[in-house]
Amino acid sequence: MELVILIVIALFVIIYRKNNNTEGFYNFLKKQYGIIYDKYAPYSFKTISAKMKELKQEYTFKDYMLQVVVIGGIAASIAYLYFYNLIVVIIYAGIAILFIPYLAWLRSKRIYSEYIFEQIQIYTTNVIMEFNTTQSFVKSLEGVRDSGIIEEPVLDDIKTMIDMSYQNGTIDESIEFFNQKYPYYMVKNMHQLFLQITKEGAKDSGEALENMSMDIDALVEGVYRDQMDRKQFHTKFITFALVLFLLVMVMQLLLGKDSYLKLLDMWYVHLILHAIIIINCYFLMTGEKYYNDDVGVE
Repeated sequence: MELVILIVIALFVIIYRKNNNTEGFYNFLKKQYGIIYDKYAPYSFKTISAKMKELKQEYTFKDYMLQVVVIGGIAASIAYLYFYNLIVVIIYAGIAILFIPYLAWLRSKRIYSEYIFEQIQIYTTNVIMEFNTTQSFVKSLEGVRDSGIIEEPVLDDIKTMIDMSYQNGTIDESIEFFNQKYPYYMVKNMHQLFLQITKEGAKDSGEALENMSMDIDALVEGVYRDQMDRKQFHTKFITFALVLFLLVMVMQLLLGKDSYLKLLDMWYVHLILHAIIIINCYFLMTGEKYYNDDVGVE
């Protein structure tokens, strides 16, 4: 084991010295990662990553190192409490560190989803306000486009809606395009109302639009309440998950450390302990995914 550690350190030093004249080791790794990322990453990942940089929410190298220390340290501590074996400790710490990019991706999706929801809220509210003045859905879109309050990627999709409306002479396809891109209830309901007003010529659109604004406010309030509930759930969930991992300490207190170490001589006890850790980790990752997924979707 000591030989493996020395080999890893030696490789690190060689690579670092090789690239020290032109750029730091981190910048070198980041450049290599960027080449692979640009070639193979899916479009959605690239879009979210670019927006995270724009919002200045992207993890820095220090942030990742802190994650490595905290998550790797917790995993190593738990593995040691279970097995009292240095090799097992290193393996579990390494596996935990490998999950850090996935956790960072979940966080990025949540922040991006919250950002998109805020943009959609601004879009729906301001289109209704513009329509009260222009009495034209396309003119309302143009007013929101030129207002400077909508950002990418929603702004680009609004421009696409406007172009589609002028090309087709109708708003149907542009609305269908936006509904598929942003399948929020408040978007679909608002667009349905505009279709009815446009095609049926509603006499009192002002009252209908006012009711729609109130419905949107209620939906937004519900979503933000759900976000606060999720944050509270997340804190309690992490605490509960860690307590589950530490139940082995209770078993050791009941049996005594010497008796517990004797149990570790039995191979099937190792299987049971590994199973406990894997099940708890699955439970923890499922909770993390729930906390970060589909934020802002009513």
